Amino acid sequence: MKLAFIFDMDGVLTDNMRLHADSWVELFRDFGLEGLDAERYLVETAGMKGVDVLRYFLDPKISEPEAQRLTELKDFLYRVMSRDLIKPMPGLYEFLNSAEQHEISLGIGTGAGPRNIDYVLDILNLTDTFQAIVNPFQVLHGKPQPDIFLRAAELLDVHPSRCIVFEDALPGVEAARKAGMKCVAVTTTNSADAFSSFENIVKIIDDFTQISADELRQLFHEKQPLTLL
Repeated sequence: MKLAFIFDMDGVLTDNMRLHADSWVELFRDFGLEGLDAERYLVETAGMKGVDVLRYFLDPKISEPEAQRLTELKDFLYRVMSRDLIKPMPGLYEFLNSAEQHEISLGIGTGAGPRNIDYVLDILNLTDTFQAIVNPFQVLHGKPQPDIFLRAAELLDVHPSRCIVFEDALPGVEAARKAGMKCVAVTTTNSADAFSSFENIVKIIDDFTQISADELRQLFHEKQPLTLL
């Protein structure tokens, strides 16, 4: 039976979540919100849709058009700040090549918008690597709801129970749990301890040099899943 790896993008394919956090902080500072720092954004809302971040920190009643306008301003600031800083996670290319050799389907399920997706994948030279890419504008609910990952599994034609999600953010891990998917946690945004309450996590890594596609493939042939918690 087919298997799939579904990757969050920011903080997983590249260690760029701090750049997103700094961009949000600068945007909110213009609105007089001085109590927000990068760490708070990363812990509480990393991985969420822009409108949900704005409603969480700024105004719970903000309209969709205004949220979209502000998110676009933040994303422009992020791209200006990050253009020379986007790098692949260590071991990423080797891991993806190995997954393809094992005929594992590859997808992306991200809270990023289409322009940021194209921006990052182009810099990483991964534009043609993934068979399905789902962003929050293609589903009803963003993370921590499971819609993004379930849609990616549907497009890849792989049952959710045979998908492994790669996530750095707590809302993303929760979305994978709700989707019925195993998850590999990446410690770019949160410490390993932050993932201790999630029963769907099968491994915690700092980067892709610490894991192999074959190791994960073997989980589906074992009666008891591997956990490192």
